[in-house]
Amino acid sequence: MPVDVLVGLQWGDEGKGKIVDVLAPTYDAVARFQGGPNAGHTLTFDGLKHVLHQVPSGIFHPHILNIVGNGVVLDPVVFRQELQKLTDRGVDWSQNLFVSKKAQLILPSHRALDRISEEARGNTKIGSTLKGIGPTYSDKIGRVGLRVSHILLPDFQERYQEAVAHHASIAAHYNKELEIADFEADFFSAVEFLRTLQLIDTEFLLNDLLSKGKRILAEGAQGSLLDIDFGTYPYVTSSSTIAAGACTGLGIAPRHIDKVYGITKAYCTRVGSGPFPTELNDEVGEQIRQAGREFGSTTGRPRRTGWIDLPALRYAIMLNGVTELHLMKADVLDGFAEIQACTHYRTATGESTPNLPDPGQLETITPEYQAIRGWNTDLTQVTDAAQFPQPLRDYLAFLEKELQVPIRIVSVGPDRMSTLFR
Repeated sequence: MPVDVLVGLQWGDEGKGKIVDVLAPTYDAVARFQGGPNAGHTLTFDGLKHVLHQVPSGIFHPHILNIVGNGVVLDPVVFRQELQKLTDRGVDWSQNLFVSKKAQLILPSHRALDRISEEARGNTKIGSTLKGIGPTYSDKIGRVGLRVSHILLPDFQERYQEAVAHHASIAAHYNKELEIADFEADFFSAVEFLRTLQLIDTEFLLNDLLSKGKRILAEGAQGSLLDIDFGTYPYVTSSSTIAAGACTGLGIAPRHIDKVYGITKAYCTRVGSGPFPTELNDEVGEQIRQAGREFGSTTGRPRRTGWIDLPALRYAIMLNGVTELHLMKADVLDGFAEIQACTHYRTATGESTPNLPDPGQLETITPEYQAIRGWNTDLTQVTDAAQFPQPLRDYLAFLEKELQVPIRIVSVGPDRMSTLFR
């Protein structure tokens, strides 16, 4: 049986966690393949809101295996906090949660380096979540990082001290000190907790499941436009956020990939620095922000808001080989008599293009919009896609024609039940 991959097509925060939660019952396993505590996957059901950062979003279904893959960077402190919150809400994760021994560890010194580096950038800040993600992936590529497997070795303490000494030397180049003493006790306590979990070589588990005909849903974090290679570099994350990253982040062969679910909002948001062609720095942008409660689930930062960007979506769809689209937060646009969709960019030379240019050119392009009639309907009261008002049907048909991919799911509210299949 295949592996289906779920990815965000914008700059993250598209609603991936909700869709994983909705689709999970049809799978045997949900596996996170990249990212770390910089992710914030929000799930709402039974009147409760849950925010997951490192735990796969299938964790609320006890019959489903939840796997933290080797491509993830894991903060033991945050992970323990997440699991404790799940325990407090009556979720028994003890039997169906597995962690790859090849996942990289986020150390307190990684978080310190993240802060030091970002402060040193001044006005050219990347917009880091300051969770230590970049420095951890940097150590991974530099082959000096610590893996989950290292906590099982008798010399882990010595390895940890070597890593901290290395990080201290980097901090010294900024004339800074790490200042991590107050965080180490909590870190080592969390490491002790981590040792009690099911730490395994998850690539064997995943491939064994495939050989037995089981279905796997690969869960991505962040968004395609934050991909380290294809995103709006340098304002990107430090991992491969596109569907191809599922292979290296889980240890599965490309031939196993079947469907690719692409998640997009009915509009667009971005957190942190970087180009955002359709950004709305006006009352309309604020209206979208408030209606959509666009504040980071991980950082709490207000998200930048704008109209939907079709050139960027086409690019992300191409990179991922998206087979179906899931449109999130359609209800946020309920109050607009007219909405806009960017269909092309006009370059500095006056050329109109439907394609996403090099990131360095995004600051100089002008979006070209097509006006679309709004639906002026409270979509949160709609319980069946057959009840969609005609203007929304027209908007969906317009998007499908422009993007050449079918829209299978439309979300009309935060709750699990407000996810309508077409």
